[in-house]
Amino acid sequence: MTPEVTAVAAPSRDRVRGRDRPAGAGAGAGAGVGVRVRVRDRDRVRVRGPERERGATAVELAMIMPVVLVVILLVVQFALWFHGRQVADAAAREGARLARVDTDSWREDAEARAGEVLRAVGPGLLSGATATAWEDGDRRGVEVTATAVQVVPLLPSTTFTVTARFGGPVECFRPDDGSEGCQ
Repeated sequence: MTPEVTAVAAPSRDRVRGRDRPAGAGAGAGAGVGVRVRVRDRDRVRVRGPERERGATAVELAMIMPVVLVVILLVVQFALWFHGRQVADAAAREGARLARVDTDSWREDAEARAGEVLRAVGPGLLSGATATAWEDGDRRGVEVTATAVQVVPLLPSTTFTVTARFGGPVECFRPDDGSEGCQ
């Protein structure tokens, strides 16, 4: 089977001495100027040029978009984890400030203050937050442990734990006579 060849004259025209004349007419005109050739096989037309790449942009976008969305969600997840860590640090610092004061109810006061800061600054940011007061010799402080909000729902087994621990020496009057202990 031989392919069918069709020649179509293009609508281009040459300008000669102020008159229009069709392409290919007269002296000086090259053979085949302004002629398009379309080769047809029996069942298909071969298309060359930009028509062949029609729709390539949509396919490329469909392939790259899931990667872009995952990167965006990971950036948001990291930002929420980092902000949750800052909130836990602030709560532990505030609780440690009260824990270092030498009173009889220092433990309850420190844990209550850390809980107040957690509820005020990041109520929906940290889940399962616990504030625990600790004492080590003459040092006291608060440790806050919580789980950061999870943005990516496809990873239910992944938890982003936040832990903050602050403390310092107990603030009390120490005599200058060399004796130890608080008065």
